[in-house]
Amino acid sequence: MTETSKWHTLEHRFLRLRSNKLFETVVVAIIVLSALLIGAKTYALPPHLDDALRILDWAVTVFFLVEISVRFPVFFLVEISVRFLGDPDRRRFFHHGWNIFDTLIVVVSLLPIDNSDLALVGRLVRIFRVLRMVSIIPELRLLLNSLMAALPQLGYVALMMFIIFYIYAAFGATFFAEINPVLWGDIAHAMLTLFRIMTFEDWTDVMYETLSVHSWSWAYYLSFIFLSAFAFLNMIIGIVVGTMEQEHQRERDQRAADAGEPSLADIQAQLDELKALIRR
Repeated sequence: MTETSKWHTLEHRFLRLRSNKLFETVVVAIIVLSALLIGAKTYALPPHLDDALRILDWAVTVFFLVEISVRFPVFFLVEISVRFLGDPDRRRFFHHGWNIFDTLIVVVSLLPIDNSDLALVGRLVRIFRVLRMVSIIPELRLLLNSLMAALPQLGYVALMMFIIFYIYAAFGATFFAEINPVLWGDIAHAMLTLFRIMTFEDWTDVMYETLSVHSWSWAYYLSFIFLSAFAFLNMIIGIVVGTMEQEHQRERDQRAADAGEPSLADIQAQLDELKALIRR
């Protein structure tokens, strides 16, 4: 067996272990157990149960260390493929953001800081271990990637919503402050009141209070609800759904490229070329 085939065989074995459904299920189960341990520690427990939870917590940390140790050789062998076997399509372990996140969580969890001034940091790190569920489950990664990709467009929508909030808050603080200073006393409290109205939290009580003094105030509330709860929130949902569809299409194109099949963009380009030839 040549040196190249040995590396690829070893790499293939680690990849099979890493992508094994049973192995992934066990990892997800351990992450769920870690989340339950975090919740259990918020209760006042007897000393023996507290000791048992501490042992389980260290067992979970050791398991995560083993899981990272399984994943790292896969990318280590991939890196060898890049450097020595001339395979340019491979990627390094620490070029993946989720691999960096998982490694930091595991490394910090191994530090003995439970009885030190950094005990709070240790607890926070263990809380963030629940986020490892995202790095394990591809569907959750896709959702998060879609949300991150939609942030630039959502930023403009959020800016427009802030402008609307500010205008309506200034208007409300001007006309309704004498009616209820707690809700409309200044622009900051008025914006909080508008957020309450946008979420439909007893907004009719707020409206009827001002309606008894200003009979036109119903138009103020209805127009704000139409803009914020209907128009802008639906716009946000549309942006997120559209970005998610783009991420799904990008993933399908990547799978097609890996399988050596034409992507949807390639098929569309070929159709456009055929249409152009027919028109000639």
